[in-house]
Amino acid sequence: MIATSSSFAGVVGQDHAVDRLHQLIVDPVHAYLFIGPAGCTKEIAARAFAAMLISGSEDPTNNDVRLVLAGYHPDVIEIRREGASLSREQADEIIRNASLSPIQASSKVIIVEDLHLARPDTVARLLKTIEEPPAGTYFVLLADLMDPVLVTIASRCVRVEFNPLEIDELTSVLVASGIDHDTAAFAAASSAGDLRRAKLLASDPGLRHRREAFARVPNEVNGTGAAVARLVTHLLSLIAEAAKPMEQRHVDEIAELERQQTEFGVRGGKKALQDEQKRELRRHRADELKAGLAAIASTYRDAIVATPNSPSNNAYITAIHAIHKAIGVIDLNVNETLLLQALFLKLPQLNA
Repeated sequence: MIATSSSFAGVVGQDHAVDRLHQLIVDPVHAYLFIGPAGCTKEIAARAFAAMLISGSEDPTNNDVRLVLAGYHPDVIEIRREGASLSREQADEIIRNASLSPIQASSKVIIVEDLHLARPDTVARLLKTIEEPPAGTYFVLLADLMDPVLVTIASRCVRVEFNPLEIDELTSVLVASGIDHDTAAFAAASSAGDLRRAKLLASDPGLRHRREAFARVPNEVNGTGAAVARLVTHLLSLIAEAAKPMEQRHVDEIAELERQQTEFGVRGGKKALQDEQKRELRRHRADELKAGLAAIASTYRDAIVATPNSPSNNAYITAIHAIHKAIGVIDLNVNETLLLQALFLKLPQLNA
């Protein structure tokens, strides 16, 4: 159990990883690779570990620790991709920052997020700097998964694994924040193990209605374009409505950034935050579409289980395959309306 007075207090369900980081800090090396799915709180662990590398402390009242956790320590540089992947320009920025001397502390930490999305040429460009950084410079690299492109970099790093968060762990966190148990459990089950998404869904009163609306699609399609157009318009409007709490949180985050900038006497970072917010909105829409399509597939699957000898089951199985194929292309920035319309026109109506 992580103490509430520790900079690791916000790390959920990762006691094994935090214990390993406490062991590693005794004799730190030049680079670490944190592997774990989105929303597993590895980003919080990265800042907490960076604070220990900089200050030797995990006391959140320590000024250096406080600055690192807030994202404002001059010797902890955080690099987030600005597009679909880390660019060549960002790789050059990382190399340049690694060559500079620390400003305030005796060492420097460079945190690089979403390394699994880096292009092979970007990884190759970074390899020498990550393998042999200047003395006192540490890298903490974050990746959602062990992509083949990371093999060469992983061999130069100490690897720390972060587990997907379990539904019970997410539920407990939500309940502790004041969410009733039923709502917390439903949000946790719908979050794909992502704590931030679970918190958003727990505050979303339309979650059950949205899942049920998708699950009813097999009962409502009838092969006509009019029915398909009506369903797609309705479902996409529900997803847009679901994004409103996130959009409000984004407004609050910008206000908090401006407040912290005033408190710590720093500038910059607003554009990076706005870019991240745009990516988060895109991920939210993609996650909602995937979850909704999965609910449609579940309806067909339940029908097959309920009537295993039905002559309609072959059509239902074909529909499930088509749904899974559609889920697989959602992250490719396809036109959502056209994707759903084309899919729904192929779906069979459930027998009464």
